[in-house]
Amino acid sequence: MPCVSSVQMVKMPCSHGPAVDKILMAEQILSEFRLKKEELKEVMTRMQREMDRGLRLETHEEASVKMLPTYVCSTPEGSEVGDFLALDLGGTNFRVMLVKVVEDEERSWKVETKNQMYSIPEDAMTGTAQMLFDYVAECMSDFLDKHHIKHRKLPLGFTFSFPVRHEDIDKGILLNWTKGFKASGAEGNNVVGLLRDAIKRRGDFEMDVVAMVNDTVATMISCYYEDRSCEVGMIVGTGCNACYMEEMRTVELVEGEEGRMCVNTEWGAFGNNGELEEFRLEYDRVVDETSINPGQQLYEKLISGKYMGELVRLVLLKLVNEDLLFNSEASELLKTRGSFETRYVSQMESDTGDRKQIYNVLSSLGVLPSELDCDIVRLVCESVSTRSAHMCGAGLAAVINLMRERRSQEALKITVGIDGSVYKLHPCFRDRFHKIVRDLTPHCDITFIQSEEGSGRGAALISAVACKMATSMLTQ
Repeated sequence: MPCVSSVQMVKMPCSHGPAVDKILMAEQILSEFRLKKEELKEVMTRMQREMDRGLRLETHEEASVKMLPTYVCSTPEGSEVGDFLALDLGGTNFRVMLVKVVEDEERSWKVETKNQMYSIPEDAMTGTAQMLFDYVAECMSDFLDKHHIKHRKLPLGFTFSFPVRHEDIDKGILLNWTKGFKASGAEGNNVVGLLRDAIKRRGDFEMDVVAMVNDTVATMISCYYEDRSCEVGMIVGTGCNACYMEEMRTVELVEGEEGRMCVNTEWGAFGNNGELEEFRLEYDRVVDETSINPGQQLYEKLISGKYMGELVRLVLLKLVNEDLLFNSEASELLKTRGSFETRYVSQMESDTGDRKQIYNVLSSLGVLPSELDCDIVRLVCESVSTRSAHMCGAGLAAVINLMRERRSQEALKITVGIDGSVYKLHPCFRDRFHKIVRDLTPHCDITFIQSEEGSGRGAALISAVACKMATSMLTQ
């Protein structure tokens, strides 16, 4: 869908009048969302500082960017063939996937997938860990029945997209829940152990859990199958996070100096130590204070799809209070937290100029907007989503510039694999994001790949790699 700027959309009358004044006053309020290049460079510098602190043993505990080792050091070579199962748990939907890795006649590999999505009930997300993982096991059982493979004990790759301290590729301790999850009894425990226990409690199938990875890592590995230069994985969806291949000599939490290991930055928590204070606006503070995890994931709350719609809603209420929107009256629905969904932001910015999409969304929220109202609301959506793209771009630029420095390369050629609903579905996010990343990384040649089924497929491919590594260790 074309990305049309609101500057092209708003038809400004030649002479000053109430309409022009309202637009200008709205623009003034929205100017807070515009970040100068120097400010983005400052975000980038602070991000790199926290990344370094997260990697070092003496500062890791207090660093806001945890830089968690994943124990994924090896990338697929193509000889890992067979059937693998993948689970993908990281948002309100949970996916089970059967992945078949085959070699074709030219000895290149093909990946075939079958998958099913299950939505996670609220009580499973916020109840107990046993309830959550019993539900996951129930979904797995249903999937295996449908595909008539319950009798087979397949290797399983588990994408688990929450902050985890890995002790090995198949063992990781959940540090804290994010993205609205609160299941008690999981934090501080081995997540793979919780899954294995739930499978055992059911007793109607067996599974060999060989690898657990974050969705960013799974996305990176999945994209590596398409492009061997892919050494960064990123998600911009319900949450926002990135991983990359770091030099082992700098990963102080793990012994060893040689080669590289994939590090899960968990950069969503950047700002938890005050690094973003001057960039956080009144709307950001309200979103944080009313969230399930106040004071945490502050960088993520500026960017991700979980919060974007709510930020727009709060700005709209401010403009109503300033007599700039809807005849100074907000509907009850618009006053309700969470009523303005992030998908509405995408729909409004996809409007081609007749304002129909904007009008329809606002009508569904109990508001009957004028044409001017529609234009101002579009400006609000654009301001919030552009800041999101620019903030996110500063983070990725920090990672890529750091990789170039570590490798002492004058110019770095690199591919970034990206997944997530905001990146994929918002009509303008991708272009704004790509542009700002390239602006902030002058000595890097960056290719962006959009991952298809990245999380699940990548988890299965990592379990394939893990199986192969295990086999080669046994035969040594």
